[in-house]
Amino acid sequence: METVLNILLIRFGIIAGIVVVAGLAGFALIVSLRRRGKGERVREGAAMLAKSAARAMDRRGARGVRGEVVRHAARWLDEDPDRKRSGR
Repeated sequence: METVLNILLIRFGIIAGIVVVAGLAGFALIVSLRRRGKGERVREGAAMLAKSAARAMDRRGARGVRGEVVRHAARWLDEDPDRKRSGR
């Protein structure tokens, strides 16, 4: 039993480490793109992908949390970046 728990703990540690490294890499990528002035172009591409994903989920009838998150992300990415957002 102790061996199984050790294996599960090691597996959890590896997965948590991968998630942290992926998050840090994503953050570094976003910061470097913004410094180079390419953030808006990436935002437009992400908006296009989010819109197509939202349309695909609408066609399939995905009405759950996942579909709502994708639709909200598409609306948020489609906003004018110069317009002041609430809460900022």
